[in-house]
Parts: sequence; C-alpha cells; structure tokens
Amino acid sequence: MEKESYHYHRLFNGIRLIHKQVSSPICHVGLVVHTGTRDERMDENGIAHFIEHIIFKGTKKRNTYQVLSYLENVGGDLNAYTTKEETFFYASVLNSYLGRALELLSDIVFNSTFHSKDIETEKDVVIEEIKSYQDNPSEAIFDEFENLIFDGHSLGTNILGTKKSVKSFTKKKIVEFIERTYNSDQMVIAVVGDVSFKKCIAWAEKYAGIIPENRRKYQRQAFTGYTVQTMTKKIHGLQAHAMIGRALPHYDEKKNQSAILLNNLLGGPGLNSRLNLAIREKNGYVYSIESSYAALSDAGLFSVYAASDVKNIERIMELVHKEMHKLQTQKLGTLQLHRAHLQLIGQTCISFESNLTEMLSIGKNHLLYKEVETIDQIIKRIESISAIDLLETAQEIFNTNSLSTLILKK
Repeated sequence: MEKESYHYHRLFNGIRLIHKQVSSPICHVGLVVHTGTRDERMDENGIAHFIEHIIFKGTKKRNTYQVLSYLENVGGDLNAYTTKEETFFYASVLNSYLGRALELLSDIVFNSTFHSKDIETEKDVVIEEIKSYQDNPSEAIFDEFENLIFDGHSLGTNILGTKKSVKSFTKKKIVEFIERTYNSDQMVIAVVGDVSFKKCIAWAEKYAGIIPENRRKYQRQAFTGYTVQTMTKKIHGLQAHAMIGRALPHYDEKKNQSAILLNNLLGGPGLNSRLNLAIREKNGYVYSIESSYAALSDAGLFSVYAASDVKNIERIMELVHKEMHKLQTQKLGTLQLHRAHLQLIGQTCISFESNLTEMLSIGKNHLLYKEVETIDQIIKRIESISAIDLLETAQEIFNTNSLSTLILKK
C-alpha cells in the first residue's frame, strides 16, 4: 500500500492544522470545533446545532446570499453538521479555490452577525426539522435511547433541542455560547487535496491566524453512574421499534479497535453480520437490523436497533441476546478471525477512498489526539486483535445484566 503521512502545524492562537496531499482535482477543507450538545447548559439545549444553521446567514461583510453563493458560484459545496461533541463546517472545491474556501469558513465561524430577523426565521426551520424527526420513529428512537442511557447528563440531551428551547434562543444567548465554547485551542483545520502544506499554512495563518487566542476555561463533566434502564413507550405506526445497548467507559486505542471489530461481527454494515443472518436472512423478521459502537472523548455507547411487526419483537430480542452470548462464549477460530480482520480492513480502506470522508475523520481525530493514525497504522492495529481480545471485549460489552432496552410500539 502507498505510504501516506499527515502534516501538522499549530497557529499562535492554538488552532491546529492537519493536512494530507493527494492526487485529485478536488480539495476538501473543514474547520471543526470541539463543541457540541454536551457543552450546552440546561437552558441552551439545541443551541450548538442552531448555531450550525444561523452561522450561514451573514457575516460582517457578507449577506446570506453572498455566503451561500461564494463557493457555489465556482462549483463548490458548503456544508456543516453537529454532534454531541463537535461542530464541523466544511467545503469541497477545486484545488485552485482552497484559499477562497478557507477564507469563507473563517469568516462565517468568526464574523457572523446573527441578525434578529434571521434568528426568528431559522427557529421555524429547526422546529420543522424537529417535527420531521418526531414523525419518524426509526430516527427518534436513537435520540430517546441516548436520553435513557445518559439520563441526567448533557450527553443525553437532544442535539436538535426542543420546540420550547429553540424558541428561547436570542442573539445574546448565541454570542455567549460561542464566546464560552468556540475556543481556539479546541479547533482544527483539516485539508485533504492536491495543495502543498506550505500553501495551506499560509492561508491558515492569513485567515484563521488573526483570531485572538481564546483557550477553554472549563472542563466537560464526565459521564459516570450508568444504570440499566428498561422502557416501553406507545407510538402510532405499523411497526414496533426496539433498541438494546449500554454506556461504556472510555477505551484505549487497542480496546477501541477491538470494540469496532466486535460490533462489525455482530451487526455491522456487512450483509453477513450475525444479526442480519440470524434475524433477517433466516427468519425474515426485519427489513434491516444493525448494531453500532460510538467512541466519545471520555465514554462510549453500544446499541442494537431493529424494527418489525410488534408480534416479532420479543423473539427478535431473544435472538439478539443469543448472538451476543455466542460472541461471549465461543472464541473465533483462526479462519473466522482472519475473515473478520479482512472485512474490517476492506471496509476501512473503502471509506478512506473518499477524500471527503478522510478529511472529516482526521479533523475530528486531531481534536483528541496529537497525531492521527494513517490507514497503514489502522490496518496493523486491526491485524493485532486476537480472538481472546474479542472474547474479553464481548464479555464486557454484551453482559446481559448491563444492557438497557427501549421499545416503541402501539
């Protein structure tokens, strides 16, 4: 495999730059802020996501149309997303327009004006987004499950907020949140494209380096005290929806990779996952079934989701626990382990075939780690996972007495 490397630079104000040069006509650039829903106070629920919306509505030198058209006029794309822990603003452009993209990203993040009229209009947009999620139980159940798992902690609050909280947002609240959480030492600029590292440094210094240093003055509250929860809620719909899972402690890199591989075996994206074979292919109970493992900066979350006719839900839950039990008690053979390695390696390489995906990944990871693993290093770590590693991880994560359950049904 071709040798690859990432290049690093830190601006005087603490903003970090990570860069990879690739042969491509397109450059992907992002500015990621280590700020998300978990950084909100009780009266701010949904404000991190709301800022992701309102930040495109105009700056000190651009109106909404000028913000939205500046890259689109040259065929570029501008986008953003918010999670529990970060907010990512990013763009894709021809390599020759990287400077243009970085200037725009810096302008919207650091110079947005937040006019009252735009705030009121965007409230309606976000409330419609909330309604669309509430109308879709296959989406809503993921939020409700996190609320259940992380009950009483900011990790358990909804990214979108509520109608009531969104209606309460003002320019004052928005500015206060940004001043408190958009800290220069918690920002990363990520670039993947056919542009030299030297040019990237020059543009980063020019557009983001002029921002005064603003280091984070608070520490996030770590999640502790997970307790098992079981809940059933009534909904209107033709299907029942179920989730099983638990909160996890923060894992080191080796154990984190073991959890990723274990999840891939159980219910990952492959059609040959154990849950898909046992529940869809063998019994026809579901259209889709999936498990997921998310590593947060100081915790983790494992879950399984399924939707089916209500009469099949109990049987599906039994089969999920049965497949988990097998992974806890039956060590993989040499050939099974080799196939599991190959599958995850292939999936990882395919995901990194997208330069946009790689840019988003390295930007997020550089928030947490001084250096980001290359694809070769990730492959070596996957290959180092043993059958015993998987068995021990399964015994911890899939312990029946530690799993919570949420069911939505008529």
